[in-house]
Amino acid sequence: MLKLSKKAEYALMAAKYMALKNSSGYSTAREISESYRIPHHLVAKVLQNMVKCDLAISAKGTNGGFSLAKNPIEISVIDIIKSVESNYKLVDCIQPNSSLEDCSHLDCCKIRDPLIEIQKKIDKVFSETSLVQIL
Repeated sequence: MLKLSKKAEYALMAAKYMALKNSSGYSTAREISESYRIPHHLVAKVLQNMVKCDLAISAKGTNGGFSLAKNPIEISVIDIIKSVESNYKLVDCIQPNSSLEDCSHLDCCKIRDPLIEIQKKIDKVFSETSLVQIL
């Protein structure tokens, strides 16, 4: 079953929060975590990853926090997911760094190629869906 990780969910939630508040300054990890009732340390980690991927910016100080680095229409869902999730693929055998020799079913597998095509379609939908569309 296709399911996003908690990290990806929290990243999408944090991005949405910042997009809604973007014009009124910075958001803190605590503010986001309290608003969505999610663990503060996980929100902080997600926000740090988003900064590393140039999706968010951080500012120190009393009025500091995090803000989106781009307009929400320029940020795709896949950008947000990839900022926190290095491998969100459907199955392990289509991971970029996976070894096909590790698969005990490789010689009789009939689903790898169709799943690769499905993964491409999922990637396309996530790439074409901007943050604005989930607001």
